[in-house]
Amino acid sequence: MKGVRILAINPGSTSTKVAVYKDYDPVFVKTIRHQPKDLEGFQRITDQFSFRKDIILRELEEAAIDLKKIRVVMGRGGLLRPIESGVYEVNEKMKNDLMNSPLGEHASNLGGLIADDLAKSLPDARAYITDPIVVDELHDLARVSGHPVFQRISIFHALNQKAVARNYAGTLKQKYEDLNLIVVHLGGGITIGAHRKGRVIDVNQGLDGEGPLTPERSGTLPTGDLVKLCYSGQYTLPEVKKMVKGEGGMLAHLGTNDCVEVEKRMMAGDEKARLIFEAMAYQVAKWIGSMATVLKGEVQAILITGGIAHSRVFTGLITERVQWIAPVQVYPGEDEMWALAMSGLRILTGETIPKNY
Repeated sequence: MKGVRILAINPGSTSTKVAVYKDYDPVFVKTIRHQPKDLEGFQRITDQFSFRKDIILRELEEAAIDLKKIRVVMGRGGLLRPIESGVYEVNEKMKNDLMNSPLGEHASNLGGLIADDLAKSLPDARAYITDPIVVDELHDLARVSGHPVFQRISIFHALNQKAVARNYAGTLKQKYEDLNLIVVHLGGGITIGAHRKGRVIDVNQGLDGEGPLTPERSGTLPTGDLVKLCYSGQYTLPEVKKMVKGEGGMLAHLGTNDCVEVEKRMMAGDEKARLIFEAMAYQVAKWIGSMATVLKGEVQAILITGGIAHSRVFTGLITERVQWIAPVQVYPGEDEMWALAMSGLRILTGETIPKNY
């Protein structure tokens, strides 16, 4: 199997990332940016299928990538029904759920659809997804909310959290399945997961903003005040949803979702910027503490990843509050393309057996 090639596809709201790997080595990596005017003509995200697929093919052609050598096409998983962590071969049931997602629309839904279409056009390739955001390994206790009408669900940065956890375990020459870890993804959304022996038994629901405030999400809000606001007649349902996700958090407080800008403002003496910046780190640390109780204090390490992890100031504010729980390791940025490709490689080497959706 030496020298086999893997194509990875990761559609986002304003970009499509594409990468080709030869074993462990990337031979082509590209982030294709989409301007708002490019996407405004599509009513549904799945309507962008041909537009995005054609762009991918054009970029691969311009890079002189021989598609006939591709053996695995990995797509970013979307808003499917809750599933366990793992690699799943794309099938008709999955495609139907990606087209008509039970949880709503998300650009990542296009990943499996495009991967399947491209794989079928190649002589010897198969399509898979891995660790989508709906990975659900919650302990039953974690599902219970304060009212039977509501149940806590698992939606988080599973792909990056699992990849970083496995990477850390590898540095120790141990198995991810033998460790207890708390993994923190810091991005536009922030999720903090309690990983017990290879399963995320509790995590904040990051898609709708549960948890800490983030650059653009409000996080957990005072329930009573939120209920009053919803029935005040001053806001429509779409407006309230934007307050919770998209126009909340740091953006609502400071007018920007750019953490680099906020840090610069803080260092220049802006006290409001300092308050919100430190409050976000404070809330992340508080959620880490709650996940430590989930693991009964048996935590080998706290792993911090995501784009905001590039800020040593921000990760330092978190570390000083939580380092008594366990050693803190920082993995700045996120490499979802590498995580997708490595999942594909594990299939080809027989280390992973694909699951059925």
